[in-house]
Amino acid sequence: MSPRQAPAPFRQRLRGALKWLHLWLGLSAGAVFAAVALSGTVLAFQRELMLWAYPQLAGHALPSPAQRAQALDRIVGHWRAQGMSSLDLPSAQLPVWQAYFPNNERRYFDPASGELLLTRNTGNDLLLWLRDLHTHLLAGKNGEQVLGVAGLVALFLLLSGLYLWWPRWSAWRASLRWYRGPPTRRWFSWHRGLGLWLLPLTLLAALTGTAMVYDEIARNALRAAFAEGKPAKPPTLAASEAPIDWAGVLRAADAAVAPGGAMAGARLRRIGLPKAGSALVSIRARAPGEWHPVGRSQVWIDPYRGAVLGTLDATRQGRGSRLYEAIYPLHGGFVGGRAWQTLSAIVGLAPPFLLITGFLFWRRRRGR
Repeated sequence: MSPRQAPAPFRQRLRGALKWLHLWLGLSAGAVFAAVALSGTVLAFQRELMLWAYPQLAGHALPSPAQRAQALDRIVGHWRAQGMSSLDLPSAQLPVWQAYFPNNERRYFDPASGELLLTRNTGNDLLLWLRDLHTHLLAGKNGEQVLGVAGLVALFLLLSGLYLWWPRWSAWRASLRWYRGPPTRRWFSWHRGLGLWLLPLTLLAALTGTAMVYDEIARNALRAAFAEGKPAKPPTLAASEAPIDWAGVLRAADAAVAPGGAMAGARLRRIGLPKAGSALVSIRARAPGEWHPVGRSQVWIDPYRGAVLGTLDATRQGRGSRLYEAIYPLHGGFVGGRAWQTLSAIVGLAPPFLLITGFLFWRRRRGR
C-alpha cells in the first residue's frame, strides 16, 4: 500500500471529524446558544433595569412589623385564590412585595398597605420575556429540554474549539495574534482569540446553565461525589379550616433569625404559601455566607400556632450540596459584586461574537 493510500492516523481523522462537527453544530445549535447568552447579558442587570423602567417600585420606606403583617394578610387574602404561590418580602434592594403567579406573571404591592402597584408578565414586559427565553426558550418544559441539549452542544463546541486551537510550542505566539486582514485570516483569528481569552468564563456559564436544566442529576452527582446522605425533608402539616395568623407567622420567623434563634443572622426573603393539602408555610432565608440572592436556607412554620417546626441552614450542608447551591449565583453574576456582574454580562456577548465570526470565516473560506 502506497503512502497516499495508507489510512490517515487516528489523530488526524479525529481532528477532521471535530472540525466538521464544530463547524456545523456551531452554525446551527450555536445560534440557540448565542441567543440565550445575549439575553443573559441583559438579565445580568435585570433588577437595575426593572427599577429604572418602573420608578413606582423604588423609594418606599420599609414597613414596620405591624404594617408588614397587615399588608401580608391583605395580599394573601385577596390574591392567593388567583394562583399566587409565593412572595418576596420588601428589602433594601427591592422595597416592595413581589408576588409570583402562574405563567411567569408577577405583581408588586406597596410595602405598608399591600395596595397593588404593578403587574408584569411576558406579554407586557421585555425583561420577563427575555427571562422566559433564557430559561425556557418561550416553550415551557419542552423548551427547557431543548435548552439543556443546546447547553451540552455548547460545552462540546467550547472544548472542541480548545482542542482544535491547541498549537505546537513553537507556534504559541502566532496563534494568539489578532489579524486585520485578509478577511479569512481576520475572522479566524478574532474567533480564535476571543474564544480563547473568554473560554474559562464562557465554559463556566455553559456548565452552570446546563446543570440548572438537569438539576436533579447535578444535585445527586455532587452529593454522591462527596458521599452525602439525603437532605432533610420539610415537616408535614395537614391543612384545616382554621384561619392563618400571618402576624404570628412573621413573629415566629423573626424570632428564628434573631440573635439566639435557630437561624440567627439570616435575612427572611421569600414566603412560600401552603400547597394543596398542606398547611406548612416555608420561608426562604439568606444565611450569612450564602451566595444565593434569595437564600437556600429554610424556616418551616405552623401558621395556625405561629410556631417554628424546623429549620435548614444551607451553610451547614455537606460540601456537595453547598457546591450545588453555588451554581445559580455563579451563573447569574450574584457573586463578587459589580465586578462579577459586569463580567457575566460581557461573557454573554461572547457566543454571538463567536457565531458571527465563525460564520464569516466559513463563508469567506467557502467562497475561495
